[in-house]
Amino acid sequence: MVRYMTHTVETKLKIESWDEQPYRELEDGSKFSRAEVALAGSGDGLTSATFESLLFYRPDGTSSYVTLMRIAGALDGRSGSFVLEGRGTYDGTTARVQSQVIEGSGTGGLTGLRGSGESTSTHADYPFMPLTLRYEIG
Repeated sequence: MVRYMTHTVETKLKIESWDEQPYRELEDGSKFSRAEVALAGSGDGLTSATFESLLFYRPDGTSSYVTLMRIAGALDGRSGSFVLEGRGTYDGTTARVQSQVIEGSGTGGLTGLRGSGESTSTHADYPFMPLTLRYEIG
């Protein structure tokens, strides 16, 4: 059995654009929305990211969402891209998302990438989105 070393990188991606549009609004004040977001790297090897989210907002403004994020750049000097699939919540103050690398999504030097990501952010973090990646490259 081959064992790989797990690496961790903590970064802050800069939010370049956020386009969110509701597509279904309900009588109780809840709604469904779709967001397209573009992010820039912060000089640690990750150069860019884009993600799309489907969100459900409750009448009180809290939400639950699912997301797909493509990240491009370099990890440990290996360049390529990969996709994270995540589920998150917003409690009115803090957004939290847990993600997994989609198997087979790594390209270039990141082919075979496995791992997870997590982000916890508040309005005080804006315009940055903190992201912690834990990964192995096989």
